[in-house]
Amino acid sequence: MYSVLLLCGGVAGVTTVLFGFGGGFVVVPLMYTLLISVHGPDSAAGLEAMHIAVATSTALMIFAASLSTWRHHRRRTVQWHLVRPLVGYIAIGAVLGAAAAVSLSGDWVRWAFIGYLAITIADAILRPGFLHQAGGDVRPMPRLVTAMTGTFIGTVAALLGVGGSVMTVPLMRRRGASMTTATAMANPLSLPMAVSGTATYVLLSASNTALGAWYAGYVDLRALLALAVGSWLGIRLGSLWIGRIPDRIHAGVYLLLLTVVLAVMVVMH
Repeated sequence: MYSVLLLCGGVAGVTTVLFGFGGGFVVVPLMYTLLISVHGPDSAAGLEAMHIAVATSTALMIFAASLSTWRHHRRRTVQWHLVRPLVGYIAIGAVLGAAAAVSLSGDWVRWAFIGYLAITIADAILRPGFLHQAGGDVRPMPRLVTAMTGTFIGTVAALLGVGGSVMTVPLMRRRGASMTTATAMANPLSLPMAVSGTATYVLLSASNTALGAWYAGYVDLRALLALAVGSWLGIRLGSLWIGRIPDRIHAGVYLLLLTVVLAVMVVMH
């Protein structure tokens, strides 16, 4: 199990640094499938598989998003003046989303994950502004729109354990950003969600002692360690390609990866 997590942590690292996501969209389906397969659907871990997957994914994002943000910062691809106004609102939304996820059943969270993926993919394909070549300058949002958008991103991201990239990347694309700029901004915007969401998951589920000693609430600490090591290796590898992928191909591969994850989540039982 842990060798598989190490390998998939590497995949998550590559997709985090190049596409702004990877923690949730790779780890949630993987963890869910492994927990059911290894422990059985009727075990303590199996019954809470979706909650564990989402919480562990959220915790991994603290590490992966921090390291990826540093890599992008060194390449000067992060527009910090546009990132800072959203940070606090995303953190507030993350607390709300994580609290909601703990109170919902695993099936509800899974289907919410699937529904959001489907809407995001359809929106990016059917509405103009995502697949076309864009410039490097992003149009800023008004203050009220920033507050509402940031809170919504944090809530949905923590609820589903996917980081904010699935919302921030399409948002920044439609406001004029290249894929390199959009994915660079997605990583620091995932950090407040990851920190607030993880703390909320741990505190609100700390009384669930049936999962064993290697759990902090719903966070699987051994799985988290294996994923973090793999993610570190993947981020180092993916950093070599920052800014080198043609914009239209970058956007197309982003949507392709989302479609693959959607298919995996739909066929899982």
